[in-house]
Amino acid sequence: MAKLQNDVRRVMAVALAAGLGLGGWAGPAMADTAAPTASEAEIVVIARKREERLSDVPIAITAINTASLAKMGANDLSGVQGAVPNVNIVQGRGSSSSANFYIRGIGQPDALGTFDPAVGVYVDGVYLARIQGALLNLFDVERVEVLRGPQGTLYGKNTIGGAVNVVSRKPDLTRLKGEGALSYGDYNETTAKGYVSAPIVSDVMALSVAGIYDHRDGLVTDPRNGRLYNDRDNTSVRAILRIKPSDKLDIQISGDFTHQRTAPTLGYLTAPLLQTNFLGYVTTLAPADPYGPYSYRASSSLGADKGQRLNHWGLSGTINYELSPAVTLVSVTAWRKLRTDFYVDIDGTQYQVGDVFVGQRQRQFSQELQLKYNSAKLKGVFGLYYMNEQVDSHQEAYANDLFAFGTTPITFTRYIDDAQNTKSYAAFGQATYEFTPALSLTAGLRYTKEIKHYDRCTVTASNLGALNGIAYCFPQNLPAPYTGNDRASFDAWTPTVTLSYKPTGDTLLYASAARGFKSGGFNGRVNSNGDISVTRSGVTTIYPSFAPEKVWTYEAGAKGSFANNRVMLSGAVFYSDYRDFQARVGNGTNVGLGGSFPVLNAGKLRIWGIEFEAMVRPVQGLTLSASVGYLNAKYLQFDDPRRTAAGGGAAAFSCNPTGSAITCQPAFAPPLTLRLGADYRFAVGADTTLTLGGELRHVGKQWLSVDNRDGLKEPGYFLGNLYAQIDFDQRYYLRGAVKNVTNTLYRTDGQEFSSVGNIQTVYYGDPRTWTVTVGMKF
Repeated sequence: MAKLQNDVRRVMAVALAAGLGLGGWAGPAMADTAAPTASEAEIVVIARKREERLSDVPIAITAINTASLAKMGANDLSGVQGAVPNVNIVQGRGSSSSANFYIRGIGQPDALGTFDPAVGVYVDGVYLARIQGALLNLFDVERVEVLRGPQGTLYGKNTIGGAVNVVSRKPDLTRLKGEGALSYGDYNETTAKGYVSAPIVSDVMALSVAGIYDHRDGLVTDPRNGRLYNDRDNTSVRAILRIKPSDKLDIQISGDFTHQRTAPTLGYLTAPLLQTNFLGYVTTLAPADPYGPYSYRASSSLGADKGQRLNHWGLSGTINYELSPAVTLVSVTAWRKLRTDFYVDIDGTQYQVGDVFVGQRQRQFSQELQLKYNSAKLKGVFGLYYMNEQVDSHQEAYANDLFAFGTTPITFTRYIDDAQNTKSYAAFGQATYEFTPALSLTAGLRYTKEIKHYDRCTVTASNLGALNGIAYCFPQNLPAPYTGNDRASFDAWTPTVTLSYKPTGDTLLYASAARGFKSGGFNGRVNSNGDISVTRSGVTTIYPSFAPEKVWTYEAGAKGSFANNRVMLSGAVFYSDYRDFQARVGNGTNVGLGGSFPVLNAGKLRIWGIEFEAMVRPVQGLTLSASVGYLNAKYLQFDDPRRTAAGGGAAAFSCNPTGSAITCQPAFAPPLTLRLGADYRFAVGADTTLTLGGELRHVGKQWLSVDNRDGLKEPGYFLGNLYAQIDFDQRYYLRGAVKNVTNTLYRTDGQEFSSVGNIQTVYYGDPRTWTVTVGMKF
């Protein structure tokens, strides 16, 4: 193990020595039999809301096109996990369609709709406000752009950690084209996807239609009855109509729908499950598959009809109108609707301790206006943004095994109904001025204001009179002077400034400073005033809402291509001052009535890191790629006066690197992420080529809970993926792939509900799987 660690350090040292000071590059692995031309190397992105060469964008950005996604075997966004430095994108939070996004150690601590994401996900310029349904199937994608660091000027809303920009393929106005593929693999995986684009009126109107059917049997087996969990069963379609009546006007209307029906997603218990007896003692509940060894086995007390259902609709219209050769007006209007009915067994055992139903109804309408200016010296984007989001939910928590009275079982069900409305307003502008062809300055500023209204009521049903009928409503049950405080508003100015210098046409140096902001909100798990109160020096204060998060990030980097585009290098160094971190914490390991879920602005973090990416084509047909991310993330302050120390006692919990007996690290912030890849393409016939490829990914040790529970950590893992593809006549192909070649068991997410029966559950990534794909293009 020591030798392996030393080897990793050497790889990292070599990578950093080669690219220290270089900034965010990645593009398609161009496995050509000839050297790439200059035009082939000019990857175009829209990271700054206008089309630019990737090499000209002074942002740490990774762009992955559809061919590279296919080689990665990425059916959805989680397929890029480990491929982008300092980025965590995994399936999470006990749902088969929810995403857990963290970039440079900044993310979302809770899955409920009252907690905003810290990484913005955008599809063709439209913001997705919830992580449910954000684990998008990548079936008609031109590319995925991952922007690291706060994007608080042009993207604005909740992009304190970064942004994931998904760009769909636009219909071709001139010719018919399309592709289709059928895959079969392990666990009865069956995936069929297709895309077709056809002109309706040549050069004026075209329509594209894309769809995917994605099915896979469950990966997790219940040892009691053989039931399968953690499966896939998704159908998604998207249609895009493009109308271009003149060179000045371009209209795009897009509609999409996703339908999902799966079994529950089960994690694996890592700590003793406890039952509270009202006679004054605690009983340890023995799961059917005892916690301890890594396993793809788990049990559930949910019935066979209790699965997870999702329907996700979207409709958007984008208008580009050229007012003059230098000025273009852009309008992006969008409506989205999300409906989820999720049964989640949080404890993953045969006991009914952490079984919940979450039914969510979410609707959002957004309107963005942009005015783009483009002249020889000055380029800029100025605009207005509005979004109105309504989230309603009905939740039920079942815990018939959480309590007992002697030998008498206690039934317990909690019913929750809540609703939140968010109105977001913003005005923004960003401009780049070129002092010389080599030297330019970019400055931007955004003002954001959000207004949130929230109400919630809970009631319990039990056969124990002391529990039956207990009710709590927010804000009705707040004491004076807080009564009626169901409204909170938050605003922020988020500036950015970047100085760029191009020593040559193919290289870029830059330095930047940017401020990020994530809105405050209401605790969507409040069951009593104790969850929203803090006692200091004997004085108790209620905080009906929690404050926004704020970060300043300072970054320097560069990117460039060399040797006739055969070598492409990039890297970045950054430092982030992160304040008012929103933490959803448990209530220690003390067992009682439980259900305490405080949310607080816990303190400060200091995060700095280094990122490096490289692509080299040493000989014809061979492409080598590498990426390294180093992250040093620490809590400078993490105090919670409401939470008792682990093991009980009256001392307040503290998680500080100095002055405390407990030292903690931020969650989902592995110190090292590494990817090494290679593919080689060569001719095996007149019109036939064979490509062999593979990659090694490493994700270092990371905690899966904000307060570092012993069972909620991943010690670090390596994954290997291989593929081979035969292309016939540049139209047909046959591809075979194996993912996780060594069948590594690794943890991707965790659930910490220690105040409910001491629940601490982890979720695992996929085991070794293989797929065979046949496809065609025309």
